[in-house]
Amino acid sequence: MTSPSTILIVGGSGFVGTAVASRLTRDGIRLVIPTRRRERARHLLTLPCVELVEADVFDPATLDRLMVGVDAVVSLVGVLHSRSGSPYGPDFARAHVELPTRLVAAARKAGVSRIVHVSALGADPTGPSEYQRSKAAGEAAIRTAEPEVAWTILRPSVIFGPGDSFLNLFAGLLKRFPLMPLGGARARFQPVYVGDVADVIAEALVRADAAGQVFDLAGPQVYTLRQLVEYVGDLTGHRRPVLPLPEGLAMLQAAVLECLPGPLMSRDNVRSMRADNVASGAPQPWGRQPTSLETVAPGYLGKANKRARFDAWQLGRE
Repeated sequence: MTSPSTILIVGGSGFVGTAVASRLTRDGIRLVIPTRRRERARHLLTLPCVELVEADVFDPATLDRLMVGVDAVVSLVGVLHSRSGSPYGPDFARAHVELPTRLVAAARKAGVSRIVHVSALGADPTGPSEYQRSKAAGEAAIRTAEPEVAWTILRPSVIFGPGDSFLNLFAGLLKRFPLMPLGGARARFQPVYVGDVADVIAEALVRADAAGQVFDLAGPQVYTLRQLVEYVGDLTGHRRPVLPLPEGLAMLQAAVLECLPGPLMSRDNVRSMRADNVASGAPQPWGRQPTSLETVAPGYLGKANKRARFDAWQLGRE
């Protein structure tokens, strides 16, 4: 398969998108990265071969223009919270279903040959949460791209790395509160390093055997949520007692948090944790060896990095 020379990254200005852009520019690939507000993506301007375009990717005519001259698309847009609905709420529908559908239509029209779509581990049309059901519907939309456009779907577990909104979130909470009431304390996760995600995306764009495939992306080890929170506490020097909450209390806690701006937790998040977020087979494709949490997390969560940890936590809340 011919390596793409120009790639459109939709959702390219966020945490994962930044890692993907950094990885792809190392190969000399020209990147087109749309963003709603150019100033929020200014950190990408230091990368070579990056064109930032202020654009609304949810507008079909805009997508058509963005696809001109593009060889491949990386689809990264995702949201964690939505107004409720059946089988999923309107915000999930817009980001996870309608946008992939429009991406496929625009790619076909422009003659784009490849789409790599990042979904989520646990995507399931009958899953317990609206998030999981909407992610599955988005995957179904991507599959309709063939035969005109070759697709690859990646399903990562929770993603960690400098600037993440997962471990850094708990670091900030543990610093501020003497006790950690925790819903889903027994839920199991297999966190994957953002650098591994970027590497797999780069490889999927050029491998012929990646076309038409769905791959899990996970790390080498499974942890409960409680274990992850306690590990963050150890690294930051702010270990707190963890109080596991039964689902009823966790739902009540989430209902209160939903009322806050930029909610930390929602009832749908609690429902998501009914299903383990663990790879069903090999953690990564093509015999790749995943990076361990213990290799990376101390570098940005350790006590010597308090200022950097706080900045990353704040970034994750924006």
